[in-house]
Amino acid sequence: MTTAGTPLAPATQASLGRYRIFVRDLVVPWNIGIYDHEHDGPQRVRINVDLLVREASQFDADKYRQVVCYAGVVDGIRKLADDGHINLVETLASRVAEMCLADDRVLEATVRTEKLDAIEGVSSVGIEITRTQDTPSQEAGRVVRVVHDDPNA
Repeated sequence: MTTAGTPLAPATQASLGRYRIFVRDLVVPWNIGIYDHEHDGPQRVRINVDLLVREASQFDADKYRQVVCYAGVVDGIRKLADDGHINLVETLASRVAEMCLADDRVLEATVRTEKLDAIEGVSSVGIEITRTQDTPSQEAGRVVRVVHDDPNA
């Protein structure tokens, strides 16, 4: 996701600065959805990412290796799209957040995922999640029951 960063000194988090990076309105074709017609091919998904990042102890904002690379975030998201079909935008958002949090400098990741063509007459549907370094993903080991629109199913 990122270029190897400058090692962080054992300073306290309170003594280090923070900054935000973001990716806005990235549209990626994604194999996503629970319905039969959603397995026919990819659909457009818009992704927005906002990351709270810890600065290095000797931070120099003009040194590329010291910052989280937003191009790396975009490339990482595009690579996730190649991992095969997923059912839910919740899963997609969680995977993007986990990818971003794999960089120890990222303290918090807010990810919004939207399906752009899911419902006729609606510009988008989706979710937004926030994950932090100290809040592990709840996805591991979780069982999700799919509820169908058909009340007889």
